[in-house]
This record gives sequence, structure tokens and C-alpha cells, in this order.
Amino acid sequence: MTDPDQRERMAQLEARIERFKSKGDTPEKSHQNESYSQAQLAWRMVIELVTGLGIGFGMGYGLDSLLETTPAFLVVFTMLGFVAGIKTMLRSAKEIQLTEADQAADDDTPGGADEKRVKDGD
Repeated sequence: MTDPDQRERMAQLEARIERFKSKGDTPEKSHQNESYSQAQLAWRMVIELVTGLGIGFGMGYGLDSLLETTPAFLVVFTMLGFVAGIKTMLRSAKEIQLTEADQAADDDTPGGADEKRVKDGD
């Protein structure tokens, strides 16, 4: 036979499971707490730079072909694409820093995330 304490714990567990199912949420695993890993962030920045260069190169080459000029537009637009890629990378880095600062501020509150879970009843 099961004792009443065990039945109560089972009922609480079933209630938590139902609550997660109704939300459509699953409990987060510890390795999924961060939205991006450092490698993903690095690849994002590399892709932003290469995309800027590619778009600038394409526009410059297209204008040179259309206007039958020397590669003047190619050089100018490739440089503009490089500058645009760097600017986008810096904006992404700033966004990442702000996100990390917000997460650190949330974790620095008294009790951190554990106290919040206890207050929510998890």
C-alpha cells in the first residue's frame, strides 16, 4: 500500500505535468539556458560580413557590366559592402552584450532564478 505522503507527491507531480502540457512548454534543460552558444554568435558575425561583401561586390560588378566601365564601381561598392558588414557586426555585438547584461542583472537579484521558481510554485 502507498502512504498518503507519497500519494500527495504523485498528485503534485501530475498537476505539474498537466500544467506544462497545457502551456505547451517543456522544462528547459541546463544546456539550453543560453539562446546562442559562442560558436553560433561567431558564425552569425562572419555571415554578416561575408553577406555585406557579397552584396557590395554584386552591385559593383552589375553596375560595371551595365555601364561598361572599368572596375571602379566594383571597388567602391565592395568597400561599401565591407563597411556595411562591419557596421552590422558591431550592431550584433552590441545587441549580444545588452542581452548578456540583462541576463546577468536578472541572475544578480537576491535569490536569482531559483527564488523566482520557488515563488512561482515550481
